[in-house]
Amino acid sequence: MNDIAIYVEQLGKRYRLGANGQQHNTLRDLLADSFQSLFRRNGKSSARRQDFWALREASFTIQRGESVGIIGLNGAGKSTLLKILSRIVEPTTGMARIDGRVGALLEVGTGFHWELTGRENVYLYGSILGMSKREMDRKFEAIVEFSGIADFIDTPVKRYSSGMYVRLAFAVAAHLQPEILLIDEVLSVGDLPFQRKCMEFAKGLQQADATILFVSHNMFSIKTMCSRVIYLKHGQIQFDGPTDEGIKHYEEDCSLSTLSWTESKPEDWPIRITDFALFDEDDQAKKVFEYGERMRLRLCYQARQLVENPNFIVAFIRSDGVACCNFSTEVDGVIIERVDGDGMIELMIPPLKLVAELYTIHILIREKGFQKVLCAQIGSTFHVRHHLLDTHFGVFHEQAQWVWTNNQIVDKKMAVVHK
Repeated sequence: MNDIAIYVEQLGKRYRLGANGQQHNTLRDLLADSFQSLFRRNGKSSARRQDFWALREASFTIQRGESVGIIGLNGAGKSTLLKILSRIVEPTTGMARIDGRVGALLEVGTGFHWELTGRENVYLYGSILGMSKREMDRKFEAIVEFSGIADFIDTPVKRYSSGMYVRLAFAVAAHLQPEILLIDEVLSVGDLPFQRKCMEFAKGLQQADATILFVSHNMFSIKTMCSRVIYLKHGQIQFDGPTDEGIKHYEEDCSLSTLSWTESKPEDWPIRITDFALFDEDDQAKKVFEYGERMRLRLCYQARQLVENPNFIVAFIRSDGVACCNFSTEVDGVIIERVDGDGMIELMIPPLKLVAELYTIHILIREKGFQKVLCAQIGSTFHVRHHLLDTHFGVFHEQAQWVWTNNQIVDKKMAVVHK
């Protein structure tokens, strides 16, 4: 067991929705249930007890020094697992044993007090993570420098943006020098330079033989950081093994799933995508395209009610989260007066000039004028292949025209210009 950093056996977490006898995980839960019990005693609550298992029968071991990605669709149980491991919530079943100093970044501002300044919260959060006052004094300047928000360190954090929260929280957790680091999706809030800084720090921890559990929807980051992934689906482990194979399972289940950023619920959408497929110019199904090749996208939809002037949008998102391009019926001058019932739309894109990488296709349907979102789903993934052009060359590459002249001709031309 000396080489095992995290040992999990039959771990489960049940929530009781609308239930009497709600399990209290925090003081807030206890106070809320006490308040609700006043209504129950007066007969004003008729809520029926309903059990929801956010996590069930999870078992795995993680060796010291391993970096493991936790992946899955929204609601799969990823954050619940990390909250149990960081002792924020208690499991309903099973057990977890952790051997080492733990640093956790699970939610924006976790451990921060709304009314305190950044300086005060550094000490508060540091003490929550297990640092002494002397240790915090010694590391304070380095923490502030790492966060990049020195000008706001004496400002109450209630005035911070979510990105500033994450910067300061990560800076404190980083200087804890944890043996085990638990990271949720919070890093997606920061800007790209700060995300790179955090990734470099995490890689430094890897070299120091730290253990890292990393929850992310960014498969580029998962591939960069992790040689192993645990894929969760509906609260249960579906796959535990090599990263590439785990990501393949994830991508297959992503097809036609709801985009995570949308606030509307799929059951409220008047229209949704029911099928999606990729083809080349010869109508052959494929997922790997050569640079310069054309792609045909075919999507089927079902309108549950009459939708007037819908704007169909197809966007290509690179695996590191960079939005590369999109196509829109409205922008391209295609007029769709109304849709009702089942239908199909086909899109033939220009020759692919994106650099070699993995891309995810997002499909959106909006009201005319890019207004309200009527539908937001993931279509599929595809690869662009090229022997040279990769992300070091940017997002895309188009051949340019070059003119070369020798020095004598340049001197004559410049002499004419300066006359």
